[in-house]
Amino acid sequence: MSDREKKLLSFFAVAGFIILNFLAYRYAQTMRVDVDRQRAEAERKLDTAQMFSASRDQVLDQMEWLKKNEPAPAPNQDVQTKLQQFAESRAKAVGLEIKNQKALPSDETGDHYHRAKFQFTVTGTEEALYRWFDQLNVPTDFRRATYVRLSPNGKDDTKIDCVATVEQWFVPPTT
Repeated sequence: MSDREKKLLSFFAVAGFIILNFLAYRYAQTMRVDVDRQRAEAERKLDTAQMFSASRDQVLDQMEWLKKNEPAPAPNQDVQTKLQQFAESRAKAVGLEIKNQKALPSDETGDHYHRAKFQFTVTGTEEALYRWFDQLNVPTDFRRATYVRLSPNGKDDTKIDCVATVEQWFVPPTT
């Protein structure tokens, strides 16, 4: 083999080596971009999973409380009747005078719970009103007074007129 052929062979070997290194570098760059993309996606999924875990931990106590206190399914009419009877009996027991009571349309837009509503107009002392509201607002019974309007009684300065909407959340029966 001549000196010129050796140089040509060396040139092709070096050129081949450079081309192979260039191709290998390009392939490694492509793989690195792919690995970086997969890593970013995995980190995003991990962040999402950690966020869901943290939010689950925050509401876990509430979910357990709900499981323990959730009422049995009942029809709207039964719940509304019981709510009216309870609020009326408690108002009379604490010494309030019921001037008016009116059934309001039930809210049946919730996916899991519906609300029976009743509006009462009562007159009594401030202390009697507070005792009545204490007996109405019971979270474990899913009941509360959601609207209260107080005004002084025109005839007796020691009494207060009150318009209150009492609501009861309930689980509707499955059909």
